[in-house]
Amino acid sequence: MIRRLGLVVLASLVLAACGTVSASTALSRWSKNGDLPSVVSSLSLDARHALTVLTRAHSTALQLHTVCAVLDLETVQANAALPTPDTQTTNLLSAAYTDLGSGANECYGSENSASKRDKAISYLHRAGAELAEARARVNAVTGSS
Repeated sequence: MIRRLGLVVLASLVLAACGTVSASTALSRWSKNGDLPSVVSSLSLDARHALTVLTRAHSTALQLHTVCAVLDLETVQANAALPTPDTQTTNLLSAAYTDLGSGANECYGSENSASKRDKAISYLHRAGAELAEARARVNAVTGSS
């Protein structure tokens, strides 16, 4: 009985050691499998397009709806890839995605409201900073640049 228990404990330790992956490796794999650099680049470009339309006083509702709907859709898709293997990265990306979504929603209905445009712009600027911080976190953890 004791011998059998010892074998079970030893086997459990061996199996646990086989499944151990460093935080750096796990985040690197997650980032690569989810193509995080491309996702962040695409979201940043979409946010810039939305900012361009938001800052033009004569943008039409159709223009606002188009750029903001695209941003919102891509933000929802990016958010579906969370969580990451790193809690801090997850929190940073989650905050960025939340602000991108909030900015897109404010943008969508802002054709006749300067205050909604300003609010959307504020969300998108904050999201840009959060995306940059998340990217820096991933690079720091994974040792990439």
